Amino acid sequence: MTNTRLETDLAIVGGGGAGVAAALEAGDAGARVVLLEQDDALGGTAATSGGGCLIVGSPLQESEGVHDTPDLAFEDWIKWGGDAVDAVWARYYIEHTLHDLYHWAETHGAKWMDLKFQEGNRVHRWHRPDRNGLGLMTALIGSLTSRGAAKVLIGARAERLLTENGRVRGVQASRTNGDTVEIRSQTVLVTTGGFNSNLDMVLDARPEFRAFKVMEGSGRGATGSGHTLIRELGGYFTHMEHIWFYVYATPDYRDATGRRGLVFRQAPGYIWVNQQGRRFHDESTTGGASATPAMLRQNPPHAWAILDTPMTAKMEVADPYYRDGATVRRDRIQELLDNSPYIKKADTLDEIARKIDVDGPTFLGEVESYNKAFDAGMVREPAFGKSLDQSKKFDTPPYYAVQLFPLARKNFGGVKTDLRCRVLDRHFEPIPGLYAAGEVAGMAGGHINGRAGLEGTMLGPAIFSGRVAGGWAAHEAGCGPGFVGKPNR
Repeated sequence: MTNTRLETDLAIVGGGGAGVAAALEAGDAGARVVLLEQDDALGGTAATSGGGCLIVGSPLQESEGVHDTPDLAFEDWIKWGGDAVDAVWARYYIEHTLHDLYHWAETHGAKWMDLKFQEGNRVHRWHRPDRNGLGLMTALIGSLTSRGAAKVLIGARAERLLTENGRVRGVQASRTNGDTVEIRSQTVLVTTGGFNSNLDMVLDARPEFRAFKVMEGSGRGATGSGHTLIRELGGYFTHMEHIWFYVYATPDYRDATGRRGLVFRQAPGYIWVNQQGRRFHDESTTGGASATPAMLRQNPPHAWAILDTPMTAKMEVADPYYRDGATVRRDRIQELLDNSPYIKKADTLDEIARKIDVDGPTFLGEVESYNKAFDAGMVREPAFGKSLDQSKKFDTPPYYAVQLFPLARKNFGGVKTDLRCRVLDRHFEPIPGLYAAGEVAGMAGGHINGRAGLEGTMLGPAIFSGRVAGGWAAHEAGCGPGFVGKPNR
């Protein structure tokens, strides 16, 4: 075992979207940067995300005839998130999305591919990058490496923040090989993500979920480690109960702890039924403000996603095991479908009903009604008004039933920061030398989204706040002018 000591301008703890963006920004300012990541690779939760970012006034919107303005987006944001929104931070982000996220990401090799409607938005403003979150983070990490913007320490877990004369001046970390490293720096930035892969913290924040099954569902490193580091130095945490739960998720049967869940996407033709065998929701709206409350109203609060074989053809699972780089491992997705005890498979719909123990006539009646909408050439099915343009009849066995439970995915609350991303104490005074960005700060500022997010308002603000934090932390360390953005006025 060896002990290493490093001197630098800025130490960044956490190598996800916020941390990588901060390292790029600080590196451009001329700062020496050491970036610590406890996992064996950079990327964090961002690399397993859908990758969508809320962006206003982009060339992609213009090419599709979408007229959008910061005022319109801000109105939607406030209406969706309610009075818990940090309106100053929300406006700050929205006005910088075009130049300081969209175009900035392009300069680092990212490509924006298409737009998608998301609940609560009056226009299409959810922008998907090529290869989703993985593609966006691959581009940013590639740029970080090629520029030599930071010294990156993989497999390095921060154990405590170091202080000197009342200010934060470094990090003590342990390596997976048993070595220790002490980093002495002018400033420290914490970008460790949320705590949704720490079920104990989730249930402490939302004790009502103790009454039924809920799953961990963020990046594997999102265990709240940064929250502990900041809390020990007096950082003020706010809105911690605002957790964004998804319900298009099933337990990870490979997880020995029985806690972890798997988010799965690209199955728009499926229907959901409760334990009574009834549909209860328009399955095309899957957000935390719509699908999650709908499921939680069921008794018991879980559901079954019903698919036939063609509906599984494009299914993706947001977990590294089910990918090989950018390539979806279809063999492993089939392995999940064939082997998970939470997924039932049958050659007939009658048999599926028996295997999931729902009322057969009720269940079969729901499927029959859904199929009849196709026979009648309807644009929307009558029960919930679901659009049928991405759906099909249930007519190709084998059929699958995937058990769904609520999954803790994103933290909308975190440590309070100012617009420079300086960590604030309980008196709302900055803690000297300490910055925070991304999900540890509720995506940005402590609670930028409020109670609900428009989607794209998680990864986008996390990356943007990383840039802001990197610029100002570098400035306090004696490098660069601070974050100099170009708002879209």
